[in-house]
Amino acid sequence: MKAEIKALEDNQTWIMVDLPAGNKPIGCKWVYKVKCKLDGSIDKYKARLVVKRYNQIEGIDYFDSFSPVAKVVTVRVMLAMAAAKGWCLHQLDINNAFHYGYLDGEIYMIPPEGYDKGLPNQQASRQWNHDFTDVIIGLI
Repeated sequence: MKAEIKALEDNQTWIMVDLPAGNKPIGCKWVYKVKCKLDGSIDKYKARLVVKRYNQIEGIDYFDSFSPVAKVVTVRVMLAMAAAKGWCLHQLDINNAFHYGYLDGEIYMIPPEGYDKGLPNQQASRQWNHDFTDVIIGLI
């Protein structure tokens, strides 16, 4: 949890503010995962902070949602193209990917359990994907 909080703070993911009148903050929770090596032994323990979006009402608190996921057929087409053209492939894992997006508006979140420094402004996967797509298209 300390590493996740440090990454959020280092990337200036949020700023501490008082909740403006008329705004409703989103709750959050910690999600834990055990990462294993190929042989099944434990590699590391991970903690991720996620918002409790299920507390929001569509049309009032938000108007659309988005989660970028590559379809298997898309991955297979890309692999086939790479094989046919002799391209070299590399795997990429962006650490704390959602911390690098910019929001179109303000979102207020209740501080995570154990964090007493104020209200964070949490990033969204849609905005990160939009920014990432712009960068990739710019490289083509």
